[in-house]
Formats: sequence, structure tokens, C-alpha cells
Amino acid sequence: MTREGVLRWGGVASGGLLVAFGIAVIVMALIGRGIVDDELGQQKIVGTPDMSPAGIQPGIDAAKLDVEAPDCDVAGKPIDSGSRARCFSEYMHIHALESSGGYVYAEMGQYLAKPGTPDDQLTPDGATNNTEFARIDPETGKPAPNAARHIWVTETALATGLDVAYMSSLIVLFTLVVGVALLLAGVGLVIWRSA
Repeated sequence: MTREGVLRWGGVASGGLLVAFGIAVIVMALIGRGIVDDELGQQKIVGTPDMSPAGIQPGIDAAKLDVEAPDCDVAGKPIDSGSRARCFSEYMHIHALESSGGYVYAEMGQYLAKPGTPDDQLTPDGATNNTEFARIDPETGKPAPNAARHIWVTETALATGLDVAYMSSLIVLFTLVVGVALLLAGVGLVIWRSA
């Protein structure tokens, strides 16, 4: 076989491999999307009635929060896709701020503070991290935990899961684009080397 023949059939074979890889990547992307959507659907999450820009604004105003309402809307909608998961997560953040008086986890003390606790022992939310100035829980005899702070632990865990679903859906989309690019490059190479 001549050098030109080797190059021609080598190009056709390489193009065929790119087509095969492209198809495989597209199939993997579609499977990945199905997994993300199925997992979200199994959680049976539905947006609360205030999860729209207009619906959340009264709560933001009442709590005097320095945040903007998300521009997405999942009020009454099932959370069954990555983009809806991200939107739901944004509204959860506002709900947690409303519940904690506008403070995030790092601004909140670990314990409820006793009346008369010195200002330098208080956290921005009026609680404390110093057990010496903590209220004592009458049932346990130990420092009383700041329950509002636990809202953030739960919110962060749930929001992280939802944000991972969103990121996964973006990775699936990227994978799909790469698969199509491989497929087109392979077809182009086969046509070029076959001519």
C-alpha cells in the first residue's frame, strides 16, 4: 500500500474512532442527565408558594434583609431538574436568613447568652461562644444551644445537595457538547479522507 493510501485509510479509521467516541460520550451524557433528573424527582421537592420574585419580596422586606430576590420562579413546581434545584437553593438561603434574623452561620454564637453578657462576649446575633456567659438549659444542665444556628447547618447541607445537582446538569450539558463535537469532527475527517 502506498504512503497516500496509508494516510487515507488511517484518516478514515481515526474519523471512525472519533465518531464512535462521540456517540459514546453523547450516550453517557444522556444517561447522566437521566440520573440527575431521576434522583431529584425521587426527593419529591416542590417549591413553596413564596418561591417567586414577587412572592419572596414581602418576606425580604419584613425581615429587613439586604438581599435581592432570585430572578427564577419555582413556586408550586416540582424540583426535577438542575436549574430548578439551583433556584430552590437560592430561595432556601433567603428562608434561612429570615429565620435567623438576617445572620449567617459564621455570625451566630454557639449558645444563647445570659442577660447582662458583656458586649465583647456577644456575637452579632446576640448569642455567645463563651460557655461562661451561656444560658443553662434547665433540662440538661448544660449551656443552651443557639437553635437558630442549627437552621444554617441544615440549610447548608440541603443547598449543597441541590447545588451539586445543578453543577451535575451543567457537566452533563458540557459532555453532550463535547460528544457532538467529537461526532462532527469524526464525520468530517471520514468525509475528507474518503474524498
